[in-house]
This record gives sequence, structure tokens and C-alpha cells, in this order.
Amino acid sequence: MKLVWFRNDLRLADNPALRHACAGDEPVAALFIISPTQWRQHKMAPIRQRFMLAQVDVLGRELAALGIPLHLLRVDTFAEAPAVLADLCREQGVTQLYANQDIEIDEQRRDHAVSAALAEQAVSCHWFNGCCVLLPGRVLTGSGEMFKVFTPFSRAWLKALDEEGFVIHRAPAPRGESLPWQPLAERAWVDEALGELTVDPRWPVGEAEALRRLNIFLEQAVLDYGETRDFPAIAGTSVLSPYLAAGIISPRQCVAALQQRLGYRPQSKAQPGFVWLNELIWREFYRHLLVLIPTLSMNRPFKPETAALPWSWDPDVFAAWCEGRTGYPIVDAAMRCLNATGWMHNRLRMIVASFLTKDLHIHWRLGEDYFMSRLIDGDLAANNGGWQWAAGTGADAAPYFRVFNPTTQGQRFDPQGEFIRTWVTELADIPAAYVHQPHDWLRLKGRQDYPAPMVDHAVARVRAIEMFRSLEK
Repeated sequence: MKLVWFRNDLRLADNPALRHACAGDEPVAALFIISPTQWRQHKMAPIRQRFMLAQVDVLGRELAALGIPLHLLRVDTFAEAPAVLADLCREQGVTQLYANQDIEIDEQRRDHAVSAALAEQAVSCHWFNGCCVLLPGRVLTGSGEMFKVFTPFSRAWLKALDEEGFVIHRAPAPRGESLPWQPLAERAWVDEALGELTVDPRWPVGEAEALRRLNIFLEQAVLDYGETRDFPAIAGTSVLSPYLAAGIISPRQCVAALQQRLGYRPQSKAQPGFVWLNELIWREFYRHLLVLIPTLSMNRPFKPETAALPWSWDPDVFAAWCEGRTGYPIVDAAMRCLNATGWMHNRLRMIVASFLTKDLHIHWRLGEDYFMSRLIDGDLAANNGGWQWAAGTGADAAPYFRVFNPTTQGQRFDPQGEFIRTWVTELADIPAAYVHQPHDWLRLKGRQDYPAPMVDHAVARVRAIEMFRSLEK
């Protein structure tokens, strides 16, 4: 028997491990391992856990309809995975394991241990690339090294894609009679491990839903994406990140759909659709970096010298940022939106990350962990890459003397304050002319229901620059 181990690739279509396992007539079974303690150690947001398990439920039902049983196992930590996998393979007569590679360091160590444990009972392991369009290590410099700078990586990635192309794997055909499937909500041990398995209606699961969102975006918004993507009050983004993070849709499917929509693969900013493709390439870049520099998975900065920066760890200051009580409306609106929905617009992620690190001088690791603990699309590579970019410690980081001004960012990207008034209810009735600097207006009205700014941005900016300049001495 062949066993397919699902992880962050919870889909039937374009799943290389599943497709290769289903080649031939040998029986196929599937597996998903629930690891609640490990997930908590990795700061996985409860909303993401519920989203993922809801998709596992859908996947189990769809696999059962194809005649493929999905086994569910529970381990507290990754360290237990080799033993339980070995037991399952022995019980089910498994001779071959198929899985798509994970790129994070703990997951890679787990997979090496699994390979070693299964080799002892003559079970061969087959690993595939299911998380990137191009396998990490495929896009190299002229000297044969992996890239550490995005722009040349992007050019080389596009060239490699033209040379190599890619294949979209179709979902497998039925392999036998339909099997029964017991929903996760009826399994007491799942509830005991993870609590209530409710799904946020804002985030329906299923491959069909992911494809629906992709197609709507490509039909209605991709051509204007470069102009609209930075405005949180506008539905200008694909909102596919939760589905990509859980592997409900693959990046290859996104690139293929974009090509089909446009009739070509854009190669430069001058071509419509390139700005969105470039975001997918950024996603690839951060994943390739995680493979190149495993210490990124260990809370280490990309630029080693920045480990000496004198960051603050002030818990009260950090709590005010987390709760949206900074006195800067765009920052507070973004954080309250995150806390309520489990998602944040990308422009807002940059604004709040810059504010935490460059205005409040709080260590980026706290912000990175907080995002992971709240985001439905929490993904180590993208989250770490974004936070280190904002903090000035990462790859392609903006020069340290470039610091986002939260007030002007709000004025530029939420000019009428629509997004702010949606989430900062204290400012719901404030005129647009005052929404980004509301304190004088509130004072005239005799109101004290919105906090004063925590810091003077001009002063905080100078302090941030001095922090980085001190590294040069």
C-alpha cells in the first residue's frame, strides 16, 4: 500500500505527492497528523487551526468519495511523529510514503527522522515540491548560489520558469467504491485537543471556494491591482493568502490562471498583471530564503549584525500596539481588524510593523509572534520575511533611514478614513478632514474616548535611525 501524508497541501488538484502515489493500481491511503502542542509552540493562530481542520474535513470526505481513506492521528509534538507513522505503516502494510516537502527547520528535522524510522522497516519515502512554483535551489546566481536579494531573484525566477515551465497535476480519478467519512465534529478526541471546531463564515473552506476567489480577482481586479492593492477600504486584493498558506490552492495554479486570463505571462511592470505575479515571486523568494538560511526559522535576523540592536521588550507598550491603543488611527484600525477577523491587508501589515519597530522600538520578534498567533494566513516564511523587511534586519530591507510615517500613510491609503472609521468606533462620527489627526477635534468636543499618541513620530524616527547608525561605529 502507498500512503500520502498531507500537511500544508490540503488539496486534490496540483498535489504532486497525491498524483504520484495514485499512479498505478496499488491501493492508496492518506494521512493527516494533528499536533496541538506543536502548533501552539509555533504560535499557530486558533483561527488558522480551525480553518485548516475544516479543510481536512472537506478533504477527508472528497478522498473517501475517490475510494481513498484518510487516517487521522494525533501527536502532541513532531518528536512523536516517526513512531506513530511507523506503527501506522506496519498496521496498514504500507511500503511507500509520499509527501510534499515542508521547508521550515522543525518540519525538515521531523521529516528526516520519519525517513530514518521508516527505512528500518523497508518503507521508502518520496518527497515532492508542492509549496513553490520552482523548487528551492532551482533559481541560482551565475556562480551557482541561491539569491539573497529579491530583484535579481525575480529576474532569474522568470527566466527559469520560461526555460523549465511547470505542470498542473489534475486531481486523481476514483480508485474504488466510495467510502464512509466521519466528520471531525463527531470525533470527541479532536474536540478535546483543539476545542470548538467552528469555522469563521468570512473564510469558507474548499478548493472550489479558493478557485472562485481566484477567478473573481482575475476577472475584476487583477488589471487594476497595481493601483488599488494599497487601499484597505477597496476590495483590490485576491484575499487568497489563507488558501495558499493551507495549501488549498497552489501557487502554480495561481500562475497558470493568470496566464490563461491574460493570454501571456507578464515579464515586467509595464505589462498588466505583473504586479500581482511579482507578489507571488516575493512569496517564493521568502520560501527559498528559509531553505538557504535555516536560522531564519530560529528567530535570528537575516543580517547578523542587527542582532546587536537595542530593541525594547516593554510589555505595556507592546500591549497597547496589540490592542490598537496607540493613538495613531491607521495603526489602531489595522490591529483591531486583525484581532477581530484574523486577517490584515498587506499595506497595513507594513504600516503596523514599521510602527512597532521604528516608532516604538519594540523587537520585531514580538510582532512576528503576535501576527502568527492571530493570522488565519500565518506562514513562517512570508511572516518572517515581512517583519524583518519592516524592521530593517532582513533581505532587501529598505534603508534604515526610511521610516513609515503612520499619519501620512493613513492619509495616502485611507484618504477619507473609511477603513479607520470601520474599526476605530470612537472615530466613527469624525469628519474626514480630522480622521488621521483626531485629537484636536476630540478635545474641542470635550471627548477623551480615544488615546493620545503614544509617541511623537518625528522624535521616534530619529531614535530609530540612531539605533542603526550605532551599528556602524
